Amino acid sequence: MARTNGASDTVLDVRGLSVELPKNADRKYAVENVSFSVGPGEIVCVVGESGSGKSVTAHTVMGLIPRKQLKPVAGEILLEGQDVLKQPEKVLRRLRGERMAMIFQEPMTALNPLMKVGDQIAEMLEIHTELSAAERDAKVLDVMRDVNLPKPEEMAHSYPHQLSGGQRQRIMIAMALALEPGLLIADEPTTALDVTTQAQILDLIKTIQETHGTGVMFITHDFGVVAEIADRVVVMQHGRVVEQGPAETVLSAPADPYTQMLIGSVPSLVPPHRDPVPKAEPALATRVLEKIYDSSGFFQKGRVVHAAKEVELTVQRGETLGVVGESGSGKSTVARCIVRLVDPTSGAITIDGKDIATLSESGLRPFRRDVQIVFQDPYRSLNPRRTVGQSIVEGPMNFGISHDEAITRARDLMKIVGLSPDALDRFPHQFSGGQRQRICIARALAMEPKVLIADEAVSALDVSVQAQVLDLLDDVRQRFDLAMLFITHDLRVAAQVCDRIMVMQHGVVVEQGPTAKVYSDPQHPYTQALLAAAPGREAAFNRQDEAQSGAQVMD
Repeated sequence: MARTNGASDTVLDVRGLSVELPKNADRKYAVENVSFSVGPGEIVCVVGESGSGKSVTAHTVMGLIPRKQLKPVAGEILLEGQDVLKQPEKVLRRLRGERMAMIFQEPMTALNPLMKVGDQIAEMLEIHTELSAAERDAKVLDVMRDVNLPKPEEMAHSYPHQLSGGQRQRIMIAMALALEPGLLIADEPTTALDVTTQAQILDLIKTIQETHGTGVMFITHDFGVVAEIADRVVVMQHGRVVEQGPAETVLSAPADPYTQMLIGSVPSLVPPHRDPVPKAEPALATRVLEKIYDSSGFFQKGRVVHAAKEVELTVQRGETLGVVGESGSGKSTVARCIVRLVDPTSGAITIDGKDIATLSESGLRPFRRDVQIVFQDPYRSLNPRRTVGQSIVEGPMNFGISHDEAITRARDLMKIVGLSPDALDRFPHQFSGGQRQRICIARALAMEPKVLIADEAVSALDVSVQAQVLDLLDDVRQRFDLAMLFITHDLRVAAQVCDRIMVMQHGVVVEQGPTAKVYSDPQHPYTQALLAAAPGREAAFNRQDEAQSGAQVMD
């Protein structure tokens, strides 16, 4: 990878940037005295957790911050020598696209749902160039080929909703590259993508950087991604840069305690030693479980989708079974069938030996408390108009527990999940994301379930908060002797918390077994591809973890 040779050779030079927050904010500056540079053909990863200021920095560079809420009060942002902060909006509009471009985290919010994707790329060319309509059409197909989109002539006429997440992200990259800008800003562009798609997008960005000489400012919280693509790393905390340097140095010998904490929180791909769970009757089992979605109507043949096909699994008390796979693999469908949020098409679902697959709603009611689920987004799971205490006590009271007993149980559970019982009177918006997820876990435990399902329960959390919630889930599994079904697409997380792994693809279980065995000797090509695509698998922090794991095995 290319390297910068000095300040005069920079595409982007941020010097002493400070951005002021509104007066009632929890701190004075969103970004304070931030300095770093990006050279041609260089990838600089800006890393930090939520609230670190990394996205505010990126949006300030692009001139996209809301000036009424956020105000740059000091510093310079030199884009190829031109101070962005001193430019009027008319000039900034010209710079955006021609000299700098941005890839956003969620392409569906950045793309116009009413326009064909080819027209959206062409619109950029029409605004910023003098190309004829025919030349624009040819350029659109060229940039779509550059980002490895299949059948660009056909795909150009598609709408965003007709494309996969990875394809939409490639369209965003094609739009950003259409005018061949010197600076590309990527704001968490792979966070919402499956692991193999993520690997493809990272490879694509590396190829663009190398072939076009583009300087890339890559915003991320994932040190696996950093290890995969970064030339240099800038670590931010509470709006300040706490450490920066060559990627190899920062990853292998981090100097700042915050950087050390972030890297130490990255889950290893090497499963730790876990004592086998004693054989017993399973608390949860499915047998030839199937879920078919059929969109056929009276007068037309629709699409038939086997979301889950002949799925068989067992989970004992005190055991965690991980279900891994990419979007569309059927893992969440299986979870929703088990909880009976959707009705299975056929097959058996047994809880402590009792089949609940075909029970009516009234017949299901006694079993509702036995199986609880924690979803990915805790804010959508909690009623914003009810206090968290009301949300926790509602379930037990519906099953006949008195209000006083339910409140006592809720206060005890708040302590178990690491929150103050005095916070029961607060509303969901008054908590952080990690705290809200802890509340959802407490709400699930209040029902005293036999089976707990965690459906991508930590995927939206910062890495350090994720580590805390994973520890909490493992603690409550042991404390309450729960059978846990852990749904995730993150192989690192699954390695650390699961006794056994079940791999799903296109609704079918392609492989399952003890976690250490599946990771060390995957048999199915799909499992092999998932493990090979995990970002940063060769990173220095992984090698340290492997050495520690080896020492534990020897002991």
